[in-house]
Amino acid sequence: MSHPHPELGPPPQLPEGGLRVTPLGGLGEIGRNMTVFEYGGRLLIVDCGVLFPEEEQPGIDLILPDFTTIRDRLDDIDGIVLTHGHEDHIGGVPYLLREKQDIPLIGSKLTLALIEAKLQEHRIRPYTLEVIEGQRERIGPFDCEFVAVNHSIPDALAVAIRTPTGMAVHTGDFKMDQLPLDGRLTDLPAFAKLGEEGIDLLLSDSTNAEVPGFVPPERDISSVLRQVFASAQKRIIVASFASHIHRIQQILDAAHEHGRRVAFVGRSMVRNMGIARDLGYLRVPAGLVVDVKTLDDLPDKEIVLVCTGSQGEPMAALSRMANRDHQIRIVQGDTVILASSLIPGNEAAVYRVINGLMRWGANVVHKGNAKVHVSGHASAGELLYFYNICKPRNLMPVHGEWRHLRANAELGALTGVPHDQVVIAEDGVVVDLVDGVAKIVGKVQAGYVYVDGLSVGDVTETSLKDRRILGEEGIVSVFVVVDSTTGKIVGGPHVHARGSGIEDEAFGEVIPKIEESLTSSAQDGIVEPHQLQQLIRRAVGRWVSDSYRRRPMILPVVVEV
Repeated sequence: MSHPHPELGPPPQLPEGGLRVTPLGGLGEIGRNMTVFEYGGRLLIVDCGVLFPEEEQPGIDLILPDFTTIRDRLDDIDGIVLTHGHEDHIGGVPYLLREKQDIPLIGSKLTLALIEAKLQEHRIRPYTLEVIEGQRERIGPFDCEFVAVNHSIPDALAVAIRTPTGMAVHTGDFKMDQLPLDGRLTDLPAFAKLGEEGIDLLLSDSTNAEVPGFVPPERDISSVLRQVFASAQKRIIVASFASHIHRIQQILDAAHEHGRRVAFVGRSMVRNMGIARDLGYLRVPAGLVVDVKTLDDLPDKEIVLVCTGSQGEPMAALSRMANRDHQIRIVQGDTVILASSLIPGNEAAVYRVINGLMRWGANVVHKGNAKVHVSGHASAGELLYFYNICKPRNLMPVHGEWRHLRANAELGALTGVPHDQVVIAEDGVVVDLVDGVAKIVGKVQAGYVYVDGLSVGDVTETSLKDRRILGEEGIVSVFVVVDSTTGKIVGGPHVHARGSGIEDEAFGEVIPKIEESLTSSAQDGIVEPHQLQQLIRRAVGRWVSDSYRRRPMILPVVVEV
């Protein structure tokens, strides 16, 4: 199995007739999915998603793929194929289209409706091409065929990309639910035909490659939901992804069966469910869904609230309910259902929300104590089955952390893909398909781009390090006035601390050390403010470390007179 090496340099020029594949996100992480295909000087992008921040990224709203490697080639992009409508596959599109608005978007009806609603908020009117399973479209030099796959959102598609050098197939996210709620199966006969034709490179979803067996059907959740609804005495609050239409459908069915009304809470939930209902993907009995403002007129036992926040996101509705920072107040006897998986890295945040909800007396039902979630990604048994059908010549695991990619690679090797033709890459690693063989040839920039409020890319790793220090260790500010000619102290030093756990009075011990350092520097003729600030920083930092074993941010201010 080939794998990236930290010493990889920039890739060479793509050989004539070769197909280049560059993942800019989604490898080594769950989210931020984006893959760039290049042939004959033209580019085709598959997905452009976001990654949600973790605790060590304070203040960050979203994390985008790095567009640096394609920024000078926007005119070469023939289209962006969107495999489905989840945020980790479409959330980055508005930020890419800000740089060039007329890049065509290609996807299914629901996927395009979801991204168009999102782009409307960014005041972008996209060029779109709606496709269905079985359809073939020429997009520049890329002959694309779209294949139905089953996932946790309707209308998901895989894409087969034919070029004169060979065929690459990108599965997107998929599983093999044999009893899907919408009757739309993963089209194994279509994949078998592609396999017979010859799949030169298969890029396959790795998320559940570590999980043995097969994913249970989505409809298995219905019986559990009915039991929860039957036993709930007061309000039921369900937290789910705003795009998990199949899950919301089962919530609506259970509510209707038990005589409850449903209100959607949160802008994205209201918007997405409205789109799904209008397009016929969500069946809503008349009178079932009501506005959240009318709930005061209904008894608690007739209310179901559907909101976001199943991943513990701090600003989502459920987290705010847990923190008593929302108009909906959790009370004793409410039932809260977390109808989703735990995305790796979100466990602590989710359990913090669960504890907050239970503190106010809620009965919390989640994946750990009831079967209220099944995955949208193929497990190991399904992947083995899939590879035996597709018979790929080369395999490139995508969409997953390193453990998922490795597990998926092993599955491919077990089904007969030669070890040296299983390519384990990571974000930015460039893979060329030439003469039927896929090989790693170099690496391009593919770091995190942070969205913080209205700023995109302005926050750096250094900024985040400063935020972490401020959050964990606090800040100590030192104010000194010096003579601009002699460098002698004429005012201060004044020391103040915030969040450091050290009282201001304690800094009386360090003031003589600051004075001694500045007096010594004045005698040596050092009067430049920046140098004086560095001397102050070292003196205070050494004292705080020796006295308290802490490392707060030290902010010296030197004013000349």
